[in-house]
Amino acid sequence: MFKKILIANRGEIACRVAATARRMGVRTVAVYSDADANAQHVQACDEAVRIGGPSPRDSYLRADRILEVAKATGAQAVHPGYGFLSENAAFAQACADAGIAFIGPPPTAIAAMGSKSAAKSLMEQAGVPLVPGYHGDNNEPAFLAEQAVRIGYPVLIKASAGGGGKGMRRVDQAEDFIAALASCQREAKSSFGDDHVLVERYVTRPRHIEIQVFGDSQGQCIHLFERDCSVQRRHQKVLEEAPAPGMSAERRAEMGAAAVAAAKAVGYQGAGTVEFIAEEVDDGDLRFYFMEMNTRLQVEHPVTEGITGLDLVEWQLRVAAGEPLPLRQDQLRLHGHAIEARICAENPDGGFLPATGTMDVLRWPAHVAFERASSDNPVRVDAGVREGNAISPFYDSMIAKLIVWGEDRAQALARLDAALAATQIVGLHTNVAFLRRVVNCASFATADLDTSLIERERAVLLDQPALPIELAAAGVVAHALAEEAALADADPWSHRHGWRLHGGARRHFDIEHGGTLHAVALARLHDGACLLQVGSQSWPFQARAMAGGVHDIHLGERRLRLTVHVQGERVAVFAPEGSIVVHDIDAIAHAGEGAGEGGRLTAPMPGKVIAFLAKAGDKVRRGQALAVMEAMKMEHTLNAPRDGVVAELLYAVGDQVGEGGELLRLAD
Repeated sequence: MFKKILIANRGEIACRVAATARRMGVRTVAVYSDADANAQHVQACDEAVRIGGPSPRDSYLRADRILEVAKATGAQAVHPGYGFLSENAAFAQACADAGIAFIGPPPTAIAAMGSKSAAKSLMEQAGVPLVPGYHGDNNEPAFLAEQAVRIGYPVLIKASAGGGGKGMRRVDQAEDFIAALASCQREAKSSFGDDHVLVERYVTRPRHIEIQVFGDSQGQCIHLFERDCSVQRRHQKVLEEAPAPGMSAERRAEMGAAAVAAAKAVGYQGAGTVEFIAEEVDDGDLRFYFMEMNTRLQVEHPVTEGITGLDLVEWQLRVAAGEPLPLRQDQLRLHGHAIEARICAENPDGGFLPATGTMDVLRWPAHVAFERASSDNPVRVDAGVREGNAISPFYDSMIAKLIVWGEDRAQALARLDAALAATQIVGLHTNVAFLRRVVNCASFATADLDTSLIERERAVLLDQPALPIELAAAGVVAHALAEEAALADADPWSHRHGWRLHGGARRHFDIEHGGTLHAVALARLHDGACLLQVGSQSWPFQARAMAGGVHDIHLGERRLRLTVHVQGERVAVFAPEGSIVVHDIDAIAHAGEGAGEGGRLTAPMPGKVIAFLAKAGDKVRRGQALAVMEAMKMEHTLNAPRDGVVAELLYAVGDQVGEGGELLRLAD
């Protein structure tokens, strides 16, 4: 076994690899960019070395610099994690040339499967079923447009070297094809350095089912069952689970055998994932098509660990060190059900735009495990951040992964909902509340799965109210009373309880949420009772402060516990059924007034201008695409807010723009 390895990645996967290495007695070296100088993965490793600036191309994609650090620190192997250089055949070869083990497949296997087009050709020769499409080398726009017509709309354009939903677009009609192709190619070039694409028939109700495979240097190859990753937004996974609901033993064996055959065809070693698109046929069975192979560990590997009880990172290290696979296929057992939720810094109600900011509060469920989820530790968190860390625009938006295990799917669902309810993040937009709605929606609860589930359930998943405003008001008032009580304990003359010899007293706690002002008051009656008033409604009210910002609340006939976090003018209130963030209107300078004028177009998040699609003097119509920005490795198109004429472009292509920065002006 290796004595020391370098982890060529960041965030939760770097922390994950470091934890297994520590348990195995293997020392670790972290690398970090300027943006990650104080990151958790730097602290998780035995030593750390700076490798460059905050942009990935200046740091985590610097193969030469990473190898320099590996040699200088005496690392015998490099674990690439996922993303960045994990599927870069040239980097794997450079490691081999330097006498450093690459904890992953051989360069030839990465090269064979790294191109979606080449991989599909290889699978076609091996007899693995493929989705109808064009997987060749001709990427002339006119030719690809002809192929799309031949295949039949809707079609899917996919970056050949891609992954994670980047460089991927669904196109429903011929007139949109060329623009979608250009956008895909730009995104693919930016993310992977390769703008080659393929075009396939879009399966209208597809399930995304993938098989975990493992090979060793002795020629053995096995599969570790399947994962269902159908719940996606913008072609990126949201929830993953294992095993796949409704999967028959016969179909599991057939898909597993196909995945093993695919891996053996390229002499695969280490951890890999063979991804299939599956669709239900008339008899309820699944027809499956090869989609691609990811020649690395996947983000969702913890659910496989949950149902097998194995540590896949340990297997990676053992195989890379030349050891045989620890188990044979017939020794593997599937037990229970595991589900993973990706917690991301994004705004689901704002088109899933990535969010940036500081996590002023970060609270995980009690009794959480930071290792494998199992019957002993049914809730697990894989995270590369801690409270006070900032989410920057330089990397993807994932904050952490929340994984649960249950004896069956129903128990796993209940545990996931409870764990999400206990997760508290304050300081930036996250998808935690959205994830709870997905877990509880009818389609997911009944396993009516396909990649359009979020769109199908849009009415119950998006643009939904948070908590009732009276619960937000109760949290605001309870926190204010607790602070005053603490102050009064130190200085009795500071009491503000409003007691009067005759009559009652009122205190005002007006709040704002979603642009709406709510008049809130606490009325103290002469007999000592209190009423909470929100607008024209009122409820009997009592509050008792407990530890950690928790308050025991009586609101009318209800009794519940609210957790309140206050950061300046922002008050976050967490209740069993959800959370809400409100503002004290006295502290608001109404900074947003006028920001939404029809003549301005502003950046919804920090990022880089990739393209302007109109120039000064052009007439444009409402909804017309005017600019393209890149943030967190994804492209975002900005549309005209109204009809008008482009008066001025305020940035140049390639410029960095802060959130709210005005990109261009429209005139009548």
